[in-house]
Amino acid sequence: MEHGAAQAVEISDAARVVQAQAGDREAFRLLVERHSHTLFRLAYRMTGNEYDAEEIVQDTFLRAYRRLDRFEARANFGTWLYRIAVNCSLDLMRKRKTDEQRRAAPSESDEPDGADAFDKMPTSHPAPDRLVLSGEVGRHVAVALAALSPVERAAFELRHFEGLSIEEIGRTLGLRESATKNSVFRAVQKLRKALEPLVIRNR
Repeated sequence: MEHGAAQAVEISDAARVVQAQAGDREAFRLLVERHSHTLFRLAYRMTGNEYDAEEIVQDTFLRAYRRLDRFEARANFGTWLYRIAVNCSLDLMRKRKTDEQRRAAPSESDEPDGADAFDKMPTSHPAPDRLVLSGEVGRHVAVALAALSPVERAAFELRHFEGLSIEEIGRTLGLRESATKNSVFRAVQKLRKALEPLVIRNR
């Protein structure tokens, strides 16, 4: 039943995309309504900030609308949107990180964009669904997640919160299967190491 429902949604997505590609704005609006909540949840987990999450969702749909003619019918529209949303999140976090570095060291020369710009993310508050954790554990989890590279965090979020398969995460992030597995593994190892003192203390 669930598989059939998911398949129906996918078929409906494909039909709406075809209509939108033909210039039907109402069809695209319905796609926005269907996927906006999921994208907001992802963006919020990536940034820990409601305002940034809303900006990312808007930017995602704007980019999707502009690139709609490039979307291939055989692809999954939801996965395509996920990938755009993750890229928008990474772009925003890179900008935030660069701005922070400039404010912290205005006399130093700016570093070029690249892997170093993603070493750490600004500390964020835990997403609403993480508030079920105790205060201390929740704070440690938030700090640990913030210390992951954006790609590691995205892979972890998509795997353990969104329930995507390794293959789906790879398509979303544009990574090969081995790189996707490594990103998830590194994220889990870093989180485990960061939370280890709490486990030892509570024994």
